[in-house]
Amino acid sequence: MMNQTMKIILPVGILIGSVLIAAVLVNSRPKVETRVPEIPPPLVRVMTADTDTVQLAVFSQGAVMPRTESGLSAEVAGQVVYVSPAFASGGFFEKNNLLVQLDQRDAELAVIRAAADTARDATTLRIEEEEARVALQEWQALGDGNPNALVSRKPQLAQARARIEASRAALRQTELNLERTGIRAPYAGRVRQKLVDVGQFVNRGNQVATIYAVDYAEVRLPVPDDQLAYFAAPMHFRGEQSSSGGTNVTLNARFAGERYQWTGRLVRLEGEIDSQSRMVIAVARIQNPYGRGNNPSRPPLSVGMFVEAEISGHKIENVIVIPRAAMRGYDQVLVVDSEERLRFRTVDILRMESNRAIIKGGIQKGERICLSALDTPIDGMLVRVFQEESTTPTVQEGAAQ
Repeated sequence: MMNQTMKIILPVGILIGSVLIAAVLVNSRPKVETRVPEIPPPLVRVMTADTDTVQLAVFSQGAVMPRTESGLSAEVAGQVVYVSPAFASGGFFEKNNLLVQLDQRDAELAVIRAAADTARDATTLRIEEEEARVALQEWQALGDGNPNALVSRKPQLAQARARIEASRAALRQTELNLERTGIRAPYAGRVRQKLVDVGQFVNRGNQVATIYAVDYAEVRLPVPDDQLAYFAAPMHFRGEQSSSGGTNVTLNARFAGERYQWTGRLVRLEGEIDSQSRMVIAVARIQNPYGRGNNPSRPPLSVGMFVEAEISGHKIENVIVIPRAAMRGYDQVLVVDSEERLRFRTVDILRMESNRAIIKGGIQKGERICLSALDTPIDGMLVRVFQEESTTPTVQEGAAQ
């Protein structure tokens, strides 16, 4: 009986004791203070705005082309009996150099015949002049009044004079044809394509070669019309010379694994703006492209070579240059004020380039510009300045945006 009672009282006692202990623990627990988590302001990098002077440049590219290219043709017919050693594809020649010689024999015989005809007609003219003088003397001795034209032999004299003029013209023509058997270069140049050789017969007007001038070469450079404001474009107006003395252009090309450089001048703009691309074609001229110049190892600037061009632009003072990544949208930046808060600022952009923005207004010297990328910047947001920079991004080769 006693054992049965203990079996009932012992569990109940344990349960009551546990409840009492739990109550004591709950009542004796420390009070927990609820705190709002503190989020620190974001860290940002900034740069101090400073005025600078920048040299603008406009970048383009194009292929070298000759300033003058001609089809050299025969002015008389004949067989080719001689070609100059320079008369080969790629050969250089000077002005009036003999390139091709045609057979002269027919032309020489024609000159002899024309000279004989001229001499005969000259004799006929002298005879007519003498007969006219004798006829006038006879009329003065026997006639009365003024003789008519037939009596004084004026028609016969005019005919003889006309005949001698025609003979002299024919002689001059045959002499010209004899000169034209030698095909000469009208300017200093280079042979692009050779079309005849010794033994071939050419007719008048047949093309014997394609040649081009080598005194200077030209490169057509497409430029967006909105970038014409960045350099002194050579504008042309009717009845006036170009408004620019020529802007400097630096050309770079890679040849045989090496990079070479040439300098030239921007001489004109072509007459049209492409309606689709809004591009203007600026033409750069390079003097003596086939000369060695100051760099004996430099190759000639050959026709067809692809080049990259840097057109020297205006020098602009008192502008602020910032990294392009610092721009927010098209024309805004984030400025950190004296209270370490972000402020949106609309700026006046002079030019946007591949890695930098040139600002001409909207930012004062000494202001701090935020360089860090923030997900959701808010005007007035508190920030912490992590690093302050003052370096100005330099321009990289490439087209401006």
